[in-house]
Amino acid sequence: MTGGKGFEQVRPYLQSIATGLAEQFGPNCEVAVHDVTHGVENTLSIIKNGHVTGRKVGDGASEAVLEALRNNDVKDRYGYIINAKNGKMLKSTTVHIRDTENNIIAVFCINYDISDFILANRSLQEFCSVADKGETEAIPSNVSELLGQMIEESHRICGKPVSAMSKEEKAEAIRFLDSKGALLIKKSSERISEYYGISKFTLYNYLGETSE
Repeated sequence: MTGGKGFEQVRPYLQSIATGLAEQFGPNCEVAVHDVTHGVENTLSIIKNGHVTGRKVGDGASEAVLEALRNNDVKDRYGYIINAKNGKMLKSTTVHIRDTENNIIAVFCINYDISDFILANRSLQEFCSVADKGETEAIPSNVSELLGQMIEESHRICGKPVSAMSKEEKAEAIRFLDSKGALLIKKSSERISEYYGISKFTLYNYLGETSE
């Protein structure tokens, strides 16, 4: 490792970046910068929004810092989860700052407290959950659209092209429409008959009726 001088040369830049990130993302975003050029004691050199983890400048090394001290080839990590000792859940990123000789001189950490988002997400999932997992219904703007939706629904029950539907399958579709009240809509019998390629007489035969 290089001496502390290497860190001090980049401190102003790291300070500016840390401040910018903390200001951009607000009080839930902790930005911590560790100076790893002096071992494991008092490594925390820069911290913004330290209330997130309860740390302050002068505190000791984190697990990420120890890893950097053990292995100079350690890789940067993005968007991983940390369960902080204060009970908060943090979405974290760790970036290793290197000198011109590729030695790690600082560990730059972003810890975003997502605890409230986790709770909100659970609440939203519970609120948006539905008992009926069937097909989502649309709200028509008029009875003509409603009839069209009901006809399409009656067709989906069979699951095959109208031209391939048997007499029994068409009869089942007509009875479904009748059970839904579709035939209460004015001129519905004409549209239904045309859709299924049958006469009105046949339609009412399917329903056991002989006249409209």
